Amino acid sequence: MSPNHWVSKRTDKQQWAVKQEGAQRASSLHKTQEEAFQRAKNKTILEGGGEVLIKNTQGRIREKNTYGKKDPYPPRG
Repeated sequence: MSPNHWVSKRTDKQQWAVKQEGAQRASSLHKTQEEAFQRAKNKTILEGGGEVLIKNTQGRIREKNTYGKKDPYPPRG
């Protein structure tokens, strides 16, 4: 699985940042938390799966979602 992606508010720029775990800089900045979450989710799925962790404005984890790689052989039904 790929590293986790974090969504957090940047106080200096009043934007939401998407940052890969272990990285020093944000990979992208967004006007809204929803835009940042969608970018982190898509990036996580494209990189083979992992977790997206969303921090609230106080810096605490608000939500945690796990995404996996799309199954090439899904079960019938």
